[in-house]
Amino acid sequence: MWRATVLTIFPEMFPGPLGASLAGKALEKGLWALDAIDIRDHATDRHRTVDDTPAGGGPGMVMKADVLARAIDAAGGERPRLLMSPRGAPLTQTRVAELSGGPGAIVLCGRFEGVDERLIEGRALEEVSLGDFVLSGGVIAAMALIDACVRLLPGVMGRLASGAEESFADGLLEYPQYTRPQLWEGRAIPEVLTSGDHGKIAAWRRGEAEKLTRERRPDLWAARKSVKPDG
Repeated sequence: MWRATVLTIFPEMFPGPLGASLAGKALEKGLWALDAIDIRDHATDRHRTVDDTPAGGGPGMVMKADVLARAIDAAGGERPRLLMSPRGAPLTQTRVAELSGGPGAIVLCGRFEGVDERLIEGRALEEVSLGDFVLSGGVIAAMALIDACVRLLPGVMGRLASGAEESFADGLLEYPQYTRPQLWEGRAIPEVLTSGDHGKIAAWRRGEAEKLTRERRPDLWAARKSVKPDG
C-alpha cells in the first residue's frame, strides 16, 4: 500500500483536504495510508522544543537537526525522504508519477527559517518546491504533493485516460475543454468538437495544446522541442 508519513508541528491539520474528494474516498477504501506525526513528540525537553536561534545570528528560528532526525528515523521504511522547501527542485508531473509508483514517501514540513543543513545532508533529504514563492510552512505544500501522487494510484481515478490526457502528461498543457450548452452568451463550442470526426478532434486538441504551451509555458515548449526536435 502507498503510504505517506508527514512530519509536522501541526498534525491536527491532517488529513484536511486529503480526507475529501478523490483522495478521501481512496483513503477510506484503503488504497493508500496517511500518518501525521507530531515532531514535538521527538523533543527531549519539557517544553518540547523543536527550534533554536540561527548559528551566526540573524532573524527567525531554525528547526533542530537532532529532533528532526529522531522523527525521521522513527518513521522508518525504505521510502523517499522529502523536505518541502522553496529552494528545492520544482515538483514536476514526472517526479509525481515516480513517487506514486513507489511505496510512498516521508514528507518533512519545514517551518520558521528552515531546517539545520546537517539534517538535510545526514538523512539524504530531497528538497522539493511547488514554485518560486514562500508559504508560512510546508503543510500546504505537502498536501498538494500527496494529492498529486494519490490521484495517480490504481483505482483512484475513474478512468485511466483521465491521467493520460491532462496537463504535463506529454510535456504539454491540456487543450481547452467544453460541454453543453452548445451556445453560451454568444460563444459556441468549436464545430470540430461536434463533428463526430475523431481524427480531426484529436488533431485539433493536439494543436491547441501545443499553442497553449508555446504561449503560456515557453520553458516547457523549449524543453519538449529539445527532446523531440522533429516534433
